[in-house]
Amino acid sequence: MSGDIPAEWEDTRREFAGLLDSSPTAPGATTVTVLGVRDELSRGPGPSTGRASAPHVQLYGHHALTGTGATCPRCLARRWQSVRGRALRDALELGSGTRAAGRPPYAVPFLADAVAALLTARTEQEAEQGADDGPFPAVHLVDLETLRVGRHRLVPDAECPDCARRVPDNASAAVLTLRPAPEHRPGAFRVRPSQEYGLPADAFANPVCGALGPGVVHDVASASTSATVGCFELRSGTYLRETFWGGHADSYADSERVGVLEGLERAAGMRARGRVPQVRASLAELGDEALDPRVCGLYPQEFHRANPRVVPFSPDREIPWVWGYSLRDRRPLLVPEILTYYGTPGLENRFVQESSNGCASGGSLEEAVYHGLMEVIERDAFLLAWYGRAALPELDPRSSTDARTRQMVDRLAMYGYEARFFDTRITFPVPVVTAVAVRRDGGPGALCFGAGASLDPEAALAAGLCEIATDAVNIRGRVERDGARLRAMAADFDKVLALHDHPLVYGLPEMARHASFLLDGDHGGHGDRPRHALAELYRPGPRALPASGDLREDVERCVAAVAGEGFDVVVVDQTLPEQRALGLHTVSVLVPGLLPIDFGWRRQRAPHMPRMRTALRAAGRRERDLRPEDLNPAPHPFP
Repeated sequence: MSGDIPAEWEDTRREFAGLLDSSPTAPGATTVTVLGVRDELSRGPGPSTGRASAPHVQLYGHHALTGTGATCPRCLARRWQSVRGRALRDALELGSGTRAAGRPPYAVPFLADAVAALLTARTEQEAEQGADDGPFPAVHLVDLETLRVGRHRLVPDAECPDCARRVPDNASAAVLTLRPAPEHRPGAFRVRPSQEYGLPADAFANPVCGALGPGVVHDVASASTSATVGCFELRSGTYLRETFWGGHADSYADSERVGVLEGLERAAGMRARGRVPQVRASLAELGDEALDPRVCGLYPQEFHRANPRVVPFSPDREIPWVWGYSLRDRRPLLVPEILTYYGTPGLENRFVQESSNGCASGGSLEEAVYHGLMEVIERDAFLLAWYGRAALPELDPRSSTDARTRQMVDRLAMYGYEARFFDTRITFPVPVVTAVAVRRDGGPGALCFGAGASLDPEAALAAGLCEIATDAVNIRGRVERDGARLRAMAADFDKVLALHDHPLVYGLPEMARHASFLLDGDHGGHGDRPRHALAELYRPGPRALPASGDLREDVERCVAAVAGEGFDVVVVDQTLPEQRALGLHTVSVLVPGLLPIDFGWRRQRAPHMPRMRTALRAAGRRERDLRPEDLNPAPHPFP
């Protein structure tokens, strides 16, 4: 029955449409449809393509969702369905369908007159004054029981079959040209502050048609930062995959802006929404025109034997590819779609499960590439240090020149945590800082980890601190609530399956011994361990690239440093149309050969890659290459 309008609703729809057309306040011919009776996300193009030319009303429950010619009804229907509850979405998207609970009583003249008057007023306003909605048009929700009217902004859906906003993917479109991108202030590494992005948070998080989910939650219980969190769901086979986003700044307004930016980054990186991949071939067929995914790391054979549905990569296997651009070689390069769009559906195309590592957004292409590259370098260094059990120089946060950093360290101390920081540079002359919040009494919530990378060591330390500041004060409660499951993980690492398992299991006091190499170093305890001032460890020289104040120059210097160690830097532009409307860019940065971050103990690629064996020795931190028995036997704690 899914796809067919129930007779009760079809009668109401037809009668309501007739009343609208005959209403004295009607704006003209109005299209009336019904929501919740068919899967809007799988429907093909309608009878005509492009924007709607007439007002439209979409009915569901006791609501009427209205839009004018400035809004696409298909986009609205798709966004509406995407923020529905799981029960309704499963019924619509998995084929069981829905049915009417009775005949709706809303096809009456005074309700139709109210909706018609709203549409007419809105249409006349647009004709006389313009929509004045900012980058995204407004739609209205009329409660047919109370006549209460709500206003929401609609972000057009790039995958909408009627709007045709996706573009073909080809080599010429992949070519990137880096242009001057001066920072808006020294040390910001942003071309403008987030307050100037003009992000309409209500367009991205609202219960009617939110592009990033039904809402954003303010964590009013957070003792350290004004944290916010939101979530959207994408279907992956038979289940809906939750994708969380959020921000943790000093104000909820700033956290909302940061969170929306992260949510857009997640939406852009999950799958190719703004482009249409057109290449499906084998690596053997493509040759040097393509990136060999084996260089990026593959799962060990033991994983595939335990998970036979995940077929190992083979050079002769046909897979989908997208176009990227090599900044080292200055040429377009095909990249396996699954390595950059990590939520791409279809197990038949999957041989690894990538994450958002290297995906970043910015107010310019150069800004996005810089932050994506910093993230890749940061994760690689963290994993080298963790699995290689490298004793790292400790930093003194009191030496920070940023008062906010020192104040946050004090704030954590008030809640029983010592914030500790370690210089994690291994291969590249880019400051990387590992941050650890250590619970002083050794109780639940024992350890919390974070990291940051930046050409400015103060910014790298602050980024790591920001991560632990939010998580540390919450982790003890989560460990106490979920103690039995976490203790089972500590006894059997095979039970560490998901992203959140990795940091949470280190809330158990018994897991702290796996981090003793870092926290105790060669001294057996940190009481006598020297702590270095930031200015001392990061003084100008061959181990610290200077920041230039222009992100293009910063990117070019970093690419040259990475290329000097024998690695390429490949960029895939993931920018969505709705991001371009706001002047934003999102990219995925890959550095083939650096260690990738994975979640789930049996999915770890890093310990099996050549770089894991050789990097510490090449950096002068080991006398020989590492052997399997030298590696940390415990999962990484990265959040």
